[in-house]
Amino acid sequence: LSGAELFFKCENFQKTGAFKARGATNAVLSLSKDAINSGVATHSSGNHGAALAWAAATSNMRARIIVPENTKQVKKDAIVNYGGEIIECASNLKSREETLQQLVKDTGAYFVPPYDDEQVISGQGTAALEILEQVEDVDIAIIPVGGGGLLAGCLLGFSEDKVTTYGVEPEGADDAYRSLQTGERIPEHNPNTICDGLRTTLGSLNFPIIQNLVKDILLVTDDEVVRAMYLLWTRLKIIIEPSCAVPLAGLLRNKDLFSGKRVAIILSGGNVDLTQLPFH
Repeated sequence: LSGAELFFKCENFQKTGAFKARGATNAVLSLSKDAINSGVATHSSGNHGAALAWAAATSNMRARIIVPENTKQVKKDAIVNYGGEIIECASNLKSREETLQQLVKDTGAYFVPPYDDEQVISGQGTAALEILEQVEDVDIAIIPVGGGGLLAGCLLGFSEDKVTTYGVEPEGADDAYRSLQTGERIPEHNPNTICDGLRTTLGSLNFPIIQNLVKDILLVTDDEVVRAMYLLWTRLKIIIEPSCAVPLAGLLRNKDLFSGKRVAIILSGGNVDLTQLPFH
């Protein structure tokens, strides 16, 4: 179908069902004793919140997670099941940030950002290091981009091994693409995509890393994302969330870029509500 030899890095099988466990764990393990005693807090549409709740629980810490009120129930359930405490807010970035700021002020909890943090970025980059250990002679890597923590971390992880790396995002949340084209980070104010994990604005720490190291940012439609989800189900029997399918969708849309190459694709997460699958 693709003309390339594909290797899937299945972060949907990771702890908490997504790559976010890497960055959250690295951030928690780097905290001081005072921060550990105060607990951690973050805002998240789901996967980072669940990852931080799990990472905090493994270190006997309290985790408070602020989630938009439209967060899917499957992701809220995961946060609670991993030991996190949920605080809901309005479904916009301003509300998330203001609610978090007040929470930190009231409780002294340590804020662990979802993606715009050096420890989180470094943790996400371990996925790239594992790919290099597990697959010989990787030519290209394809990685989804929302806030950019996974892409930036993997770009750093691949930087000494000359792996050509592409980011992919949906057309309805194309701030990374527009930022790369203009040379300035452009906030994403009105995302319109089924890829709920990729609706965030590219992080300020991540943008210069991506700008300097990424080969290109590719765009895909939501219909292409759904087709990629269905293809992975029919061929590999893997259920993934829409945000996770964008790299494969990007490859299928741009086959000429990858033909004849050994391509690593990061499947970033599988926390999808099985009652709300976009295909039947």
